[in-house]
Amino acid sequence: MGFLELINFYVIPGVVLGSIYALGAVGITLVFAILRYAHLAHGDLATLGAFLALAVVTALGLPPLVALPVAMIGTAAAAVGIDKAFYEHLRERPKIVTVMASLGIALMVRSVVQVVWGVDSESYVRGIVRPENYFGLRIKDREIYTVIFMIGLVGVLQLFLAKSKWGKAMRAMSDNPNLALLSGIDNKKVVMLTWIIAGGLCAAAGVFLGINTELKSMMGWHMLLPMFAAAILGGVGRVEGAVLGGLIVGIAEELSVLVLPSEYKAAMAFVILLFMLLVRPTGLLRGKVL
Repeated sequence: MGFLELINFYVIPGVVLGSIYALGAVGITLVFAILRYAHLAHGDLATLGAFLALAVVTALGLPPLVALPVAMIGTAAAAVGIDKAFYEHLRERPKIVTVMASLGIALMVRSVVQVVWGVDSESYVRGIVRPENYFGLRIKDREIYTVIFMIGLVGVLQLFLAKSKWGKAMRAMSDNPNLALLSGIDNKKVVMLTWIIAGGLCAAAGVFLGINTELKSMMGWHMLLPMFAAAILGGVGRVEGAVLGGLIVGIAEELSVLVLPSEYKAAMAFVILLFMLLVRPTGLLRGKVL
C-alpha cells in the first residue's frame, strides 16, 4: 500500500473520527473538572442531539449543518433539565451515587430516542457523496466541515475559559469550589453553564457522527468508551488534551484495521485506556483542571 492510499483510507477517516471523539471528550473533561464525576450518559446525550437535528432536517428540509444550532440548544436544555431533576439533589452524596445515576439516565435517554424515532438506521442525506481530489488526497466536503467545526468550537471554548468572566469562574470552581463560593462566585450558575456547554458539545459530536456515517439509537453508547479514552489519554481536565486524545484514538482505531479484523476496531479505545491508566494515569498533558 502506498503512502497516499494509507492517508486516504485510514488517516483522513481517523482524523475525522478523532475530531468527533474530541468534541465529546471535551464535554466529559468539563463535567469532571467542575463536578468531579464521570458522566456515563454523555454518549446518549450525543444521540439525542443527532436525532433532534434529524427532526429539524426532516420537518423543514434544512441541511444538517443548519440544524446543528437547534440540536445544540435542545441538547443543552435537556442536559440542564436532567441535572436539575436528577443530579442536583445528589451533590452532597458520594460521587459514585451520581455516576450510577448517570447510567440510569443514559438508559432513559436512549429509550426516549428509540420510542420517538425507532431503532432503524437513519440518514441526514440520501445518496452517495463522492470525495474531491486535493493534491492526491481524496476528502469529502463533510469531512472538512467536521474538522473545521471541531477546531472552531474548541477555539471559542478556550477563549471563553481564558478571557470571559464566567469562563474564569468555571476555572476557579474547578480548582476549589469552596474557595470560589467564598469569592462570590455563584456555583449554581457555573454548574448550569457547564451543562449548557457540555450538552452543546454532545450534540455537535452526535450530529457530525451522523453526517459522516448514519444515525442509530446505540451510536452514542458506542462512542462512550472512545470519548472517555480520549479524555484520559490527553489528561482529564485539559481541553486541549481532550482534542489530542480524540485525534489519537480516532487515528489508532482506523489504523488498527491494517493488522486486526475490522470487528475489533472498537477495542483499540479500551487498549489505549488500559495502557494509559497503567503507564501514565495523569495523561499525556498531565491532567490539570481547565
